[in-house]
Amino acid sequence: MGLIKIFSGEEILAVGLKERLEKANISVVLRENNQANVLPSIQTAKAAELFIEEVNYGKANPVIEEFRMSL
Repeated sequence: MGLIKIFSGEEILAVGLKERLEKANISVVLRENNQANVLPSIQTAKAAELFIEEVNYGKANPVIEEFRMSL
């Protein structure tokens, strides 16, 4: 039983998907990839990744697909 990445992109979108998954009682790990300390001169949106446990993928997939279609 391990974690799988289900989303990689802007933080605001990641938070939206995370909230939808949590409403479906699916635990989500949010990892922020802040590169501001590495390249301070580049202004970019904050990047984030979402992970869930592999055993929850079947339950999460419809929520993820619905989220993707709403974009």
